[in-house]
Parts: sequence; structure tokens; C-alpha cells
Amino acid sequence: MTSQLPGVLDDLDFFHDSRLVADPYPILERMRSAGPVLREPTHGVMVVTGYDEVLAVVGDHDAFSSCNTVTGPVPGFPVPLDGLGDAQVGALIEAHRDELPFSDQLPSFDPPTHTAHRSLLARLITPKRLKENEEYIWRLADQVLAPYVAGGGGEFIRAVGTPVALLVVADLLGVPEEDRPELTERLIGDVSLGSTEDGVMEHAPLEFLYARFADYIEDRRRNPRGDVMTEMAQAHFPDGSIPEVIDVVRVAANLFSAGQETTVRLLSSALKILAEDAGLQAQLRREPDLIANFVEETLRFESPIRGDFRLARTTTTVGGVEIPAGTTVMVHYGAANRDPRQFDNPDTFDLNRHNARRHIGFGRGIHSCIGAPLARAEAKAVIQRILLGTSAIEIDETRHGGPGHRRYDYVPTYILRGLTDLHLTVATS
Repeated sequence: MTSQLPGVLDDLDFFHDSRLVADPYPILERMRSAGPVLREPTHGVMVVTGYDEVLAVVGDHDAFSSCNTVTGPVPGFPVPLDGLGDAQVGALIEAHRDELPFSDQLPSFDPPTHTAHRSLLARLITPKRLKENEEYIWRLADQVLAPYVAGGGGEFIRAVGTPVALLVVADLLGVPEEDRPELTERLIGDVSLGSTEDGVMEHAPLEFLYARFADYIEDRRRNPRGDVMTEMAQAHFPDGSIPEVIDVVRVAANLFSAGQETTVRLLSSALKILAEDAGLQAQLRREPDLIANFVEETLRFESPIRGDFRLARTTTTVGGVEIPAGTTVMVHYGAANRDPRQFDNPDTFDLNRHNARRHIGFGRGIHSCIGAPLARAEAKAVIQRILLGTSAIEIDETRHGGPGHRRYDYVPTYILRGLTDLHLTVATS
């Protein structure tokens, strides 16, 4: 099977074409129809757009390394890998992985390092802690939405989405309440925590989080308090060894930043879909039990994470296409979630879709989003509360234009899918 982009897609700049920011789905569908594994011409990246094929890649961490998961083709691997054998590529990955951007972050780790570091979150992401956090989420949703609804709406992401996302993870991590206002003030200005126009993530916000969490962890190791942060500070690796402070800090900071990104995208997409459909709002007000499936269908329809990257350790065949060792691969969750082989009429938003939860909007495999339960709980709480507190939610036409002439701006990155702003009007009678 060919792996080249056909015909009019030959000159597509896959990582910079504005059509893939505003409305990527027609192009992704043409790519998947030509073949679920295709080599794009700009950087030579193998783009995987098929559902089964994406699962094959993310489920095989022996054949595909996550060392380049965030950066992909930019800046590329530090040394040439073309034409090398499996053993040579594998050795070079281990020799040079620390030179790649974000090599210190959990998503970039491979087993066994990834297994050990992800285990640090096991002391945190427990049923008991998630239950306590969920109770906080409902209180927070009421608190943040009250002035927004009373004021008739406004820009939703900055007023509601970002504060909720930041504060929920802060509560889960046990950030002291007295420190949360400063944390919010320092980070809320970035709708996208660290995103750049090139789609690569800047490290600056993480450096701030590193410093703050290092203070917390060092303090709790000296003076245990019986709180969540103390549990993190006292966590051990599976072999019983004590992590360095920076190891704990990196895991906490990554959960904080990744949780914020995913939730803000999910909330803004959900409210846009709601505001465009008065009938859907009415149905969810009558049948709030359907909100959970509405959230899952939103995650499928507008995946917050477009996709991420892998580097082939070994020559492997996926979807009938040979992927040579050393090849950069993009697993495109947004495309896979609209694969008609998995989802009937995938470009239609279907509240009653029976298999909506089979989406891979949170990834799959060992690198699946560990904060997925949080994002789901936040979305359910915010949606249920805003529907309960309003009689109508509409797009602000003075900012986004009227029906048929909408103007929306999306984050200009090939990693994330989400609005930069969403202006709504709400009515309460």
C-alpha cells in the first residue's frame, strides 16, 4: 500500500496550513480515505488517521518511543536516523533522548522509567481522593458560574473555563487554599499554557510550577502535615526507592498543566455546541442524565488533543504500510475519532451515539490521560449547572457573527484543538 499523499494533497503543509486549524476534518477525511497511514510531504512524518491504526501505534510502546511525543518534527531528532537498523535507532534514542525538548516530562518517558514515575500519581488519583475532588468541583462550578450568569454571559474561557480547570487540579494536588489566588493570577493569562504558533510547547509556565511545587514537596518532607501534598512528598517508586524532589515536582506540574489544557478545550467546545443548538439545550435540561453522553460525544467530535507523536524504534507495519525505524509518526486522535469504520456518520454530532465513549480523545495505552476522570467531572458539573441556571445560552453575534456567518478563532497549533475565545449571552427567564 502506498504511504504518500495523493494528488492535490501533495503540497500540503500539514503542520502550518490554516485550513487544518479552522476546520481540519475535510482534509483529514481525504487523507484517511486515501490510506489511514500516510507520509506528509513537509517533514516526512507518517500521519496515522485511522482508529484501529492509531490504537496499534499507541498500544505498542516497544516499537514506538514517546521521546518526541510533544515536539514531533520540530526541531527533529538531534542526529540523523534515516537508513539505520532497528538496533542502531534504539541505541541512538537512548543516547540522545535527553537532548529533546520536554525530555523531563512524563509523556516523553518510555517504560520502565514511565512506569515508575506514573506510579507516583497512584497515591493521588485514588477513588477516595477523586470523590473528594468531585465534591469540590460542584461547589466551584456554582461559585464561578454565579457572576457569569448574573452578568448575562461574556467571554466564557477566561471567566469560567480556565479558572475551573486551574482550581480543580490545584485542589486535587492539595495546593493550599491561600496560595490558589496567586497561582490563578500567574497562569490564567495564558489560555494555552505554553502553546506557541508552531505547535510546540514552551517550558516557561512549567518552570514557574516547578519552583512552586518544589517548595511544597521540600516543606512536606521536612514537616509532614497529613495532607495530599505530604502524600506526594512521601510516595515511593515501585522498587521502594525514594524519588528525588524534582521527580515528584515534574509529575505534579505535568498533571497541572495537562489537566488545564484538556479541560479548557473540552469546556469551550461543549459550550459552543450547546449555544448553537437550542433544541439540544432543552433536551439536556429535561434529561440531565444525558449530559454524560453529551460530554463523551463532545470529546469524540472535537478532541481537545488533536494528536501527539511517536518515534519508530523498529521497522513496523501498521495499516498495511511499512514504517521504517527512525520515522516520526503522528497519531491523530481527532481524525481517528471521525473514522467511519468505527463511528457511523462521524461528522454528525449525535447525543444518543451508543459508542461515543469508545473515542480516544484522552489517548489510549500507557500514556492515556490520567486526569480523564477530572475532565469528565468538571465538564459534567459546569454543563449541568449552567443549564440549570439559565433558560437560554446563545452565541454572542456581535463577536462571532450571525448564523451561517460565524467567526471563530482556534489555537494555532497542531497539538491542541480549541477556541481562543468564546463569547456567549445567557438568559435566566
